[in-house]
This record gives sequence, structure tokens and C-alpha cells, in this order.
Amino acid sequence: MKKCRGESSSKLDRKTVERNRRIHMKGLCFKLASLVPPQHSKAPNSKDTLSQQNQLDLASSYIKQLRERIENLKERKEKATRSQLGIDANSTIDADNAMMVRSTLPVIELRDSGSIIEVMLISGLNKNFMLYEVISVLEEEGAEVVSASFSTVGDKVFHSLHAQVKFSRVGVETSTVWQRLQDLIY
Repeated sequence: MKKCRGESSSKLDRKTVERNRRIHMKGLCFKLASLVPPQHSKAPNSKDTLSQQNQLDLASSYIKQLRERIENLKERKEKATRSQLGIDANSTIDADNAMMVRSTLPVIELRDSGSIIEVMLISGLNKNFMLYEVISVLEEEGAEVVSASFSTVGDKVFHSLHAQVKFSRVGVETSTVWQRLQDLIY
């Protein structure tokens, strides 16, 4: 007798679990169907007239359509970026990477350590500016360049300048130097 009660409650538990699962799935299907815009629906009135299977099919086709549209837009963006950057359409250079490198270069770092100023400048090979112009800016603002060097790595040029303040009481206004270097480089 105890065995029957155990089996009976076990069947009820399974039925309850299954009913809760169906209710949950119905809610998820309704939520998915509500995300599909009405203009995509093939039904004349609304999604209410569609069966649950038809709603799922509609959502599936809408998702496929969105994926195709995303791919199409990515291709259009790539073509537009390539033409804007002057990259050949058959080139293997990724336009996003080329744009990122071009948009982040040149880079200027200015470190002020009291009487010493260090300028680090990273530019691309295609960005032409004269190093003497950077030195002139530093000297006009009251610093004397004690060393300057550069190195080329790949398509980047790294410039390093070390300057010393000429008159320690007057000092150098680094914000002015920074702004003038920005104006010069960009």
C-alpha cells in the first residue's frame, strides 16, 4: 500500500513538473513572438491568429533575415572604409585595423619631472613632420634639448626627446608645450 502512494505522488510530481515546463515554454514562445515586429508578420491582423509553431517559424525566419542584413551592412561598411582609406578592394589589409592604426597615430606623451621634460612621440611612416619643429617648440618654451633619438619598428616611428629647463626659477609651462605639440602634430 505504501508503494502505491509513493508511485502516485511521484506521478503527480512529474505531472506538475511537466505542466510547469509547458507553462514556462509557452511564456518564452510568447516573449520571442513579441520581439518580431508586426510588419514582418504575414498574418493580416496580428500574431494572435498564428499558431505557436507558426510564430516560432516566423521568429526563426526573422532572425535569419537579420543575420543576412548584418552581413550585408558589414560588407558595405568594409567597402566604404576601404574606399575612404584608399585601400585597394582586393587588398588583404583589414580596413578596421588600418583605420584603428591611422586614427590612434600619432601619439604624444609628455612627462614633466621638475627640471627635466621627456617627450615620447609615436607616428606612422606616412605622417611627415620635422623633428626640428618639435625641438623648436621645446626651446621656445624655455627648455634645452639634451638628447633626441628615434627608431623605426614596422610602420611606426618612435621619437624620444629629453630636455632640461634652461632657467629653473622660471620653469616651463608643460600645458603650453603640450598644446603647441598637439597643434604641430595634428
